[in-house]
Amino acid sequence: MNRSRFRVAESYFPILLSCVQDLQAVLLKRVIFLLMGLLLVIIINNLAYAHGMSEAEKQSIIEGGNLRYLWLGATHMLTGYDHLAFVFGIVFFLTHFRDIVKYVTAFTLGHSVTLVYATFNAIQLNYFLIDAVIALSVCYIAFSNLDGFRKYLNINPPNMMLMITGLGLIHGFGLSTRLQELPLSEDNLLLNIISFNAGIELGQISALALMLMLIAAWRNSHFFMTFSTLTNYTLMIMGSLLFLLQMHGYEHTANADEFNAGSRPARASVLKPQWKDSIKLFIPARSGTEYKFFMEQGATLNYSWNTDGEKLFYDFHGEPAGDTTGYFESFEKNTRNHSSGALVATFSGTHGWYWKNSSATAVGITLRVNGDYRRLDSVKKLPISKSDKDQKTNTHETID
Repeated sequence: MNRSRFRVAESYFPILLSCVQDLQAVLLKRVIFLLMGLLLVIIINNLAYAHGMSEAEKQSIIEGGNLRYLWLGATHMLTGYDHLAFVFGIVFFLTHFRDIVKYVTAFTLGHSVTLVYATFNAIQLNYFLIDAVIALSVCYIAFSNLDGFRKYLNINPPNMMLMITGLGLIHGFGLSTRLQELPLSEDNLLLNIISFNAGIELGQISALALMLMLIAAWRNSHFFMTFSTLTNYTLMIMGSLLFLLQMHGYEHTANADEFNAGSRPARASVLKPQWKDSIKLFIPARSGTEYKFFMEQGATLNYSWNTDGEKLFYDFHGEPAGDTTGYFESFEKNTRNHSSGALVATFSGTHGWYWKNSSATAVGITLRVNGDYRRLDSVKKLPISKSDKDQKTNTHETID
């Protein structure tokens, strides 16, 4: 009787094992789809706040010195989903420590070279465009992990070491673009770059350790091949969506007039106004400066500004009074050496410009304004040349 029951139980064991395996496979798929959803939420959320920095953050960087650059480098890598996804793809099938060190070092050297070179020489690329290329690099590494070159293209894959080094160079341009948004010091520029890059590497090592533990936990599982297939397809989907989102952002920056036409405040046409204030600003090399006015809703600001020759990136924007969320509205973004027009405020709050000087020399700006506004000067006087005294212009160093 006992033997009969044992045989019956033994006959049901393969069925039970199969059910358990099916259940594990279903749970694995659901977990991966959940992770995909979370990644998409993170991507969209980060894109909404990417490539911008508040004045409080800039001031904290200035006060924190090189340790602050180190911290920013580490946090940027740990929140840089595109860089992390690429590194994850690199190490996915590597099982030997020597291979992991070799390929990760190739990527590290690649992005370090362009990070240092591009930042030191103030080489700038459109951040949306370079991030779109980085997104394609994620698709590339996932496609290679799926053996797509042989399966779908019937060709041998390119040399992985050369490709990782080359794609690392591209990632370095993306990191440099982020670094050049910070208030870099001309005197301590090299130390700023080295500190930021050291932070990048610390963040990368921390993330890499977690990745290797995750992969090792699955490597001996019967479902590793299923896990690897789903993971690399997820990387390809994530990279493709990120590419589309970045290209959408690029279209907004490349065709700002077309996309922002409907959202800009009303502007008035002003011919040869009599300026109430003439303000002279000086922006140090590789630095940014803001100048703001307080305006009530419906007030008008007529303005004209020009540099002493150098083109500057600028963001003409405003922040509602009393807002604590960090919200601001951009009215105009461009890279020019002059601009003029009129603004009718659609809300009460601060309105003005952020100028960024990426060149190796200081740039002067002359800003002329009139209208209904209150100046928010909180600056110290700079030496005024004789010609400036003759013109009776006010000279300011920074912003409110």
